[in-house]
Amino acid sequence: MISTRHTGVLAGLILLSAGALGAQDREEEVREQRLRGAPVRHIISIGNHPRVDGIRLNYRDWDLEKVRGVNVTIWRPYEDDFSGTVIGAAIGLPMTAAEDIRGVGIGLFGVGASNNMRGVNIGGVGVGAGGSLRGISIGLVGAGAGNEVRGLAAGGVGVGAGGSVTGIVFGGIGAGAGGSVRGAAVGGIGVGAGGDVTGLMIGGIGAGAGGSVRGISFGGVGVAGGGSICCIQVGGVGVGSGGRVSGLTVGGIGVGAGSRVTGITIAGIGVGAGGTIKGITVAGLGVGAPRIEGGVAGLLVGAEEVTGVVIAPILFRTEYGGQFTGVSVSAVNAVRGAQKGISIGIVNYTERLFGIQLGVVNVVRDNPAPFRVLPIVNAGRSR
Repeated sequence: MISTRHTGVLAGLILLSAGALGAQDREEEVREQRLRGAPVRHIISIGNHPRVDGIRLNYRDWDLEKVRGVNVTIWRPYEDDFSGTVIGAAIGLPMTAAEDIRGVGIGLFGVGASNNMRGVNIGGVGVGAGGSLRGISIGLVGAGAGNEVRGLAAGGVGVGAGGSVTGIVFGGIGAGAGGSVRGAAVGGIGVGAGGDVTGLMIGGIGAGAGGSVRGISFGGVGVAGGGSICCIQVGGVGVGSGGRVSGLTVGGIGVGAGSRVTGITIAGIGVGAGGTIKGITVAGLGVGAPRIEGGVAGLLVGAEEVTGVVIAPILFRTEYGGQFTGVSVSAVNAVRGAQKGISIGIVNYTERLFGIQLGVVNVVRDNPAPFRVLPIVNAGRSR
């Protein structure tokens, strides 16, 4: 059972809680009235005044509304209350922050905004915005934005954007964007984008995009794109795309595309495509695709259909039912379908020939019995 003494204590606690809540409500009301009625101070203001036109000096901001001029603080806002707009200069000795900064932001440790930063922003450790960074942003460790980065941004470790990057970004280790990159992006280790990349992309180890890549791309290990890759791309190990690769492409080991490879392509070991290889293609070991058009050179070359010139010191081969049109030079030319043109090699083989074979052994399966296998020269006698 609850005694009378206990009941009195409980009632006292309730009254104290109600009084505390009432005092807190009155404090909030006074605070709002002060903000609504606070006049604009001019020339110079010392302390946490919400609106100043001129120079404002304060230890830590709280409920800042607007400063037009210079806002100087020692530390970041109370309770992460990143409120107010600074138009002019925000200076942190060593840190400063606001909701929006337009103009110049400088902090010995860092500069931050919960929304946007526009202008020139330099942080001894970093520069960051919950919204966008626009202008020149430099952080000795890093610079980043929850949305877009636009202009020039550099970070000793990295630069990142949750949205797009437009302009020039440099990260000592890396630079990346959740969206697209348009301009120039350089990362000591890597560069990456969740969307498309247009312009210059250089990664000490790698450069990649979830979408397409268009421009000049270099990766110490590789360059990769989920979509198409175009123009000039160099990968120390390789270049790969889920779509098309076109332009001038160089892969230390290989170049590959889920769709087409078009242009001038050079690979230390191999080049391959899920669709067509078209243009001039050179590989240290092999080249393969369902269809090849143009000039191709590799120790081993294979396709279903080939149109052009083939130089394959070891083997050139088409799949069964395939077709070759052009000139081929290889130790073994194995056209397991129809050939239109000239084959030069040690052993030449084709199902049907509309042209000439030159070699030690020349086989045309469709020729009449005396002419199916001939030395030196064989010609097409297909019916």
